[in-house]
Amino acid sequence: MSESSEGPVPRAGTAPGAGPSEVTRSDHPGPGLSELRDYRAAFAASALPMAVVDDRGQIVRPNDALGGLFGADPASLTGRPAADLVGLGSDAPTWRAYNEVLRGARPRLRCTRRLKHADGRPLWAEVTVVPMGDPAPGAGRVLLSVADVSDRRELRERLRHLRIHDPVTRLPNRTLFLERLTGVLETPPAQDGPSPPPGRIGLCYLDIDGFKAVNDTLGHRTGDRLLAAVAGRLTDCAETVGHRTGGHLVARLGGDEFAILVEDSAGTHQLTELARSVLSALQRPFEVSGHRLSVSASIGVVERSSAGTSATALLQAADTTLYWAKADGRARWTLFDPERNAHRMTRQALSSMLRPAVERGEFTLEYQPLVGMADEVVRGVEALVRWNHPRFGLLGPSRFVPIAEEDGTIVQLGRWVLRTACRQARRWQLEHPDDPPLFISVNVAVRQVRDSDLVTEVAEILAETGLAPGLLQLELTESAVMGSSGRPLRVLQALSDMGVRIAIDDFGTGYSNLAYLSRLPVSVLKLDGSFVRGFRYEEGARPSPADETIVEAMVQLAHRLGLTVTAECVETSGQAERLRRIGCDTGQGWLYSRAVAPERIAELIGSRPPDHP
Repeated sequence: MSESSEGPVPRAGTAPGAGPSEVTRSDHPGPGLSELRDYRAAFAASALPMAVVDDRGQIVRPNDALGGLFGADPASLTGRPAADLVGLGSDAPTWRAYNEVLRGARPRLRCTRRLKHADGRPLWAEVTVVPMGDPAPGAGRVLLSVADVSDRRELRERLRHLRIHDPVTRLPNRTLFLERLTGVLETPPAQDGPSPPPGRIGLCYLDIDGFKAVNDTLGHRTGDRLLAAVAGRLTDCAETVGHRTGGHLVARLGGDEFAILVEDSAGTHQLTELARSVLSALQRPFEVSGHRLSVSASIGVVERSSAGTSATALLQAADTTLYWAKADGRARWTLFDPERNAHRMTRQALSSMLRPAVERGEFTLEYQPLVGMADEVVRGVEALVRWNHPRFGLLGPSRFVPIAEEDGTIVQLGRWVLRTACRQARRWQLEHPDDPPLFISVNVAVRQVRDSDLVTEVAEILAETGLAPGLLQLELTESAVMGSSGRPLRVLQALSDMGVRIAIDDFGTGYSNLAYLSRLPVSVLKLDGSFVRGFRYEEGARPSPADETIVEAMVQLAHRLGLTVTAECVETSGQAERLRRIGCDTGQGWLYSRAVAPERIAELIGSRPPDHP
């Protein structure tokens, strides 16, 4: 038989019948074994601490770097539980994930652990556990690696520190403050019993009074140094007052605003003591950049139960209270008052609804008679606006007119009042042609005089309604009229020239320049009710002879200047009699009538008001 037909002769160690390829695989190591030897060499020489771990979690083969990390002979680590070595059992989620990787049910675990190096220094390590080969169940071994990430961690912590601290004062900034505050509010109280009392929290929120002037006059560098000095004193106060509880968090929230957070507050007294300490500390002069600076602070103090409180609500309450402290005169602390805050919230709600209410026609007018003192016949009426609020019911002008004056809505509202009142006065005149017409008195805010073309509006409304100018009286407060100059004075003069009467309301409550009064285009003085109330003798009330003397002098002065006088708040017959004897021209008050609907006024035209006591 020839060699070619018989085939190659098997080598020693080759199984009979084995094919050529099988011979080649078994006879030559091939690249697989070579790579495996390379991997093992790389594993042993790697600077990255690693270990092969079996499916029971025990170390099978550690490398030299792992032994060096823990200061142990690598061989001594063999057989030890890997989880104990790198702290994988320190928390339940990590322990569960680690076991899932061992079973092949999870492709990877990566976590960060704080370990101790062989030289004793702590280090942060990123521990990674991955299956070796196919991650199917029962695959067997996993590879554990431990990377020292201390430098990366330190850099991240430094960057975070810069992000959450103020560079000027080195205090925590708003970001860290909110993190701390939110964490405190979300942490339940310590379980000292079956039903522990809810924790309490306090906040002193302050800003430096007049700090802008320091920046403007001495420059921002000096301002920054002053802020740093203020921060130091605040920190001292917080540590001194809070020494029993380990101090409090002091933060700069921005600009010249600071906050001191009191966790686990002992009560309002602790917060007020802290606020007093801060005010006292800041009253001492500061030596900054060669300048001796004296500053003060306004502080809003809030103390409440942590339960049901959010960070937003606490800060809002503190900000509101700080505003109160400034409004009350600055250089003081003010404690949060729920009742005062409810009033503020109501005011805010009214403010937001005021302009739409004008557009929706939610306002109405009532009219209070102005009665001749000599014959008690109704001469005119004052129009008084009311708001039919859908939530708060019928509101008097004192509840919303100041708000309207602040936000400018008074211009739109005042125009509606003026047009409605003039239209009503003209209607009464047409319905009672045989009786003397009533004049209509309308209150005008100083903002209407300054911010609108009041002269044109009055002229247009009078032309539209047909009411004679002499039947319109516009009332302005004494503070608005006295001292008027420039455009306001020209407006008043133009209205007077048109024939409209100008009245000074609440006369006697301001600081009137009586010499200036003679130069104003005024027709009527309305005496403030505080003087009239001094005339009461009934029901044990003690009269004020001084008030009677003052009123008599004002009436005589007004008459000599050619003005008529109306007394407000006339409530008793005795008051009316004395005012009549003094020479007062007209009276207004509950003695004659409260403010009533226009239908009731129609019944009084040409007659005396109903009998009064």
